[in-house]
Amino acid sequence: MTVGVLFGGPTPEHDISILTGLLALHELERSSSDVVGIYWTKTGAFYRVPSGVEAETFLDGVPKGSSELSLRLGDHGGFFESARMGKDRSIDFEAVVLATHGGPGEDGSLQAALDLAGVNYTGPSVAGAALGMDKWSFGAVMAANGLPTLPRVLLDSSTTSLPFDGPYILKPRFGGSSIGIDVVADVATATARLTSNPHFALGCVVEPYRGDLSDIQIAVRTYPSLALSAIERPLRRTDETEILNYRDKYVGGEGMVSAPRELPAVMTGGQADAVRLYTTSIAEVASVRGVARVDFLASDDELFVNEINTIPGSLSKHLFVDPPIAFAQLLSDLIAEAVQRPAHRYSAAGADGQVLRGATSIAAKLA
Repeated sequence: MTVGVLFGGPTPEHDISILTGLLALHELERSSSDVVGIYWTKTGAFYRVPSGVEAETFLDGVPKGSSELSLRLGDHGGFFESARMGKDRSIDFEAVVLATHGGPGEDGSLQAALDLAGVNYTGPSVAGAALGMDKWSFGAVMAANGLPTLPRVLLDSSTTSLPFDGPYILKPRFGGSSIGIDVVADVATATARLTSNPHFALGCVVEPYRGDLSDIQIAVRTYPSLALSAIERPLRRTDETEILNYRDKYVGGEGMVSAPRELPAVMTGGQADAVRLYTTSIAEVASVRGVARVDFLASDDELFVNEINTIPGSLSKHLFVDPPIAFAQLLSDLIAEAVQRPAHRYSAAGADGQVLRGATSIAAKLA
């Protein structure tokens, strides 16, 4: 059967999603000819792209030679391609590998549509994606389960004080990859950013900015059994930035694969053990499925859970080095999980008509 790789989408992370998608697509093309690349445009349309496409072919939008697809819901749903004589042909996907970062590709929207269409897919479920994308809710769930987090509150235009001292780091409530993040000195500047930063339109969370903390990352995969990657310390490309930013992570040609890093991270044994212990707990609490990356903030004697990326850049393939896992195997396991453990299948069990038979006239109730 055919395997799809879906990438792009109406999100600020559109470009890096293309890079991750092409990495997966080309790897699968090396082992099988029955692979379809599905490009999700910035305006929300789906296209089947020719085999062998490269990143530069997307600079002007949809690559030449592509054909438009439609996604239909219901019992006979799925992806359809226009065929000759005006008839549409269904593409019978065994599973679709999701390489969709941020926006509707990682917040549960796409996952919900694929569930309704009956399409198997890799990565998070609707609930897992939604929780991972919401920094406020994710932080609250971590704290409620006893995991160490920095204090985090919602910021709005009426905020005049915060329960911790500045400087402050502001993050879009819904978003990832350090896009839209600001570091400010005081509350007045923080609230002013709400109207000047478009990424805060759907909400903003604020935390104390800790320049003494560095980023620590680890990946987790859930099939065939729960397994952790090596621990990584990503590095900033320059000392001029206050945080690990989008450029540090992704600008370099192959997404996260080409980002500067210390791998494995140099840490004390106890702290490394804590990272692994917390990540195992997070995998259960946050309903991780597929491959996810958990980001921590650490100093020599402190460790805090920061966020989770439920569809990480490059699918975190570069982190699985101890023991080493080939990218082809990582993708094969993702596809097997998608087929054998579908994220969700809706059912009308229990809707037997009893309530309808016992109901009186709705029209009479409205009269």
